[in-house]
Amino acid sequence: MPTASFSTVHCVVFDIDDTLYLERDYVKSGFEALAPLVRERFGAIGFADRAFAAFERGIRGTTFDVALAECGVAASPHEIAELVAAYRAHRPKIALATDAARCLADLHGRLPVAVVSDGPLVAQQNKTAALGLAEWCDPILLTEALGAGLGKPHPAAFEMVERAAGTRGEQCLYVADNPAKDFQAPRALGWRTLRIRRPLSLHYATAEPLFWDAELANLDKLAELLNLGKRGV
Repeated sequence: MPTASFSTVHCVVFDIDDTLYLERDYVKSGFEALAPLVRERFGAIGFADRAFAAFERGIRGTTFDVALAECGVAASPHEIAELVAAYRAHRPKIALATDAARCLADLHGRLPVAVVSDGPLVAQQNKTAALGLAEWCDPILLTEALGAGLGKPHPAAFEMVERAAGTRGEQCLYVADNPAKDFQAPRALGWRTLRIRRPLSLHYATAEPLFWDAELANLDKLAELLNLGKRGV
């Protein structure tokens, strides 16, 4: 998809997962964090590797069940629920993609930068802390904190950003990765949209629907699209 100029943009809003870092890194971190608990509770060895291999095969929703079964463990639904809670609560070992770190530093102080992100609240809070997003982004809106039914594609979080930044419509740019839900609400509000399509991202193969204005493989050219020029020039 060809890129576009975003010269009208005065506020940039980022998604988190697979936009500022690779979500697979969080997944691997979570499995590794659970491995000692699984070993202690079930006597199972190799859980993290088996769980990540199942994830790589595209298994979703039953990853823990599959990995435990391969370890010879038949866990109850209650035990699986406890593992899911521990997975979401773990402090992830993740870092900003190098291009994302450069981009956030480049945008800092030049225009408002915010975050709108879906996902289980404690998990998203821990990701936000691990990535150091509070240094670069304000507000950080994690949609589960807004209330039931207000996650993407609901427009509530995007409207909150508009009020906080004093911007509207094409003055705002949403940068995200998932065509299935990320771009409908901001486009309905007149925002510009940019899809980040990182290799190894979970939605890399998703091509439809075409609800975005431009597409990049990483964030290195974002400042150029915003016509900001080089810092200090």
